Amino acid sequence: MSGPVTRSGAGRARGGASVRVRLPVPVPGSGADAAPAELISFDGLVDGGEHLAVALGERSAPASARGPADPPLVRLHSECLTGDVFGSRRCDCGPQLREAVERLTEAGGYLLYLRQEGRGIGLYAKLDAYVLQDAGLDTYEANEALGYPADGRDYTVAAQMLLALEEPRVRLLSNNPDKAAQLEALGVEVVERVPTGVHLSPANRSYLLAKVRRAHSLDLG
Repeated sequence: MSGPVTRSGAGRARGGASVRVRLPVPVPGSGADAAPAELISFDGLVDGGEHLAVALGERSAPASARGPADPPLVRLHSECLTGDVFGSRRCDCGPQLREAVERLTEAGGYLLYLRQEGRGIGLYAKLDAYVLQDAGLDTYEANEALGYPADGRDYTVAAQMLLALEEPRVRLLSNNPDKAAQLEALGVEVVERVPTGVHLSPANRSYLLAKVRRAHSLDLG
């Protein structure tokens, strides 16, 4: 892997404030064959959140220096404490995160780790939503029953981060068309949407079926 890449650019998503890279910090991976990562923080994100870009694998110069070819593979991953950290099987977030890290390390690109727990409703409200899901509502309906949008995630900060990293064109690792549509509307060109794997289990089948009903591109067989 190449050494840490320092970005000095500023990014402005359409209608958003200027954002700058705050600090890139190299972090060694765990295990003999693990690739190191670079954690990148930002100043000026529109929501004031502490979102991170994680640079993985071989990274070339920013787009402004290398031309329009070879856009990086990018994954927008919304924080999920229960799945990412504790391995909850109610969702597919943990397996998707691990898959993304492996694929980005191989291909080279960025994981944008967005602080959008529970599709934007927060951790405590997500736990409340679990109770409603156990009573029969799906994951989207539970959010709405609590007075929140079914999916309240806004990807303006993701577009700001990519533009600050001088990456206006990306290959997006996602089954969610809304992520691509929002990035395009915010000035980031999605040249390809690359599907993730389908991490189906008996515990999360109803969760994934709800995603399919909301237009995610998933083949559950």
